[in-house]
Amino acid sequence: MIEHLSTTTSRPSPRAVSALAVVGILLLAPAALSGAANAQALGYAPTNQSSFPRNYVTSPGEEESAVPARLRRATVNLDTSEAQGTVIIDTGNTVLYYVLGAGRAIRYGVGVGREGFTWSGVQTIARKAEWPDWHPPAQMIARQPYLPRFMAGGPGNPLGARAMYLGASEYRIHGTNDPTTIGKFVSSGCIRMTNEDVSDLFSRVDVGTKVVVLPKNEPLEAKGTATGTGTITVRPTPAQMRPAVTTLRSGGQAMNISTSAIY
Repeated sequence: MIEHLSTTTSRPSPRAVSALAVVGILLLAPAALSGAANAQALGYAPTNQSSFPRNYVTSPGEEESAVPARLRRATVNLDTSEAQGTVIIDTGNTVLYYVLGAGRAIRYGVGVGREGFTWSGVQTIARKAEWPDWHPPAQMIARQPYLPRFMAGGPGNPLGARAMYLGASEYRIHGTNDPTTIGKFVSSGCIRMTNEDVSDLFSRVDVGTKVVVLPKNEPLEAKGTATGTGTITVRPTPAQMRPAVTTLRSGGQAMNISTSAIY
């Protein structure tokens, strides 16, 4: 004999549905919190932040105290034939100048390429980005396989608060999450600034701004006070000059992950 099974199913009571929902939330909560913790550990954060977030890695005051006095932002005398609005990077002295005209410029301290990653020449700013995402190039990942393949823009991102991309190259002027590297030869070719300083420069330059990068072995010499606030002579650089790499490895990128060394 074949028994006929009933296909009628009873519906759970509202109380049972509510209980199941609560259990589901409790089961998913640890995974969600774990994911958030992992993201924080990797320095992920929402992109397109227009101002410094509350959980900022270092405050402006902490940034300034981490930078040597000679490299803190200041208006200085600058004897140059470069046009107003030009950016001049004195690699040897780890200083960037924004030309104001009339013999004046704003001086910023920067971190530059380490041995084997310095370069010189002329570029223009091709693009600007606030809280840029970071995509380590294949060559860098080959040297350091532990690096993330992508890091969203935010306080823990090695590109910092702002980035200005130089021509079609892989180099940028950008911020940093480690202001103690300002004044040092530490990057893979990019020019790094404190987040406060890079935000100030970002507000002054436009796409198309000329950027002159001087050779490391030809630093500028300040004439005046020992702090470098006297007159500085800069030889004009022909506009048609193209970047001349002294020692360059393909795929160089400036970066700083404070928990590990970058090669």
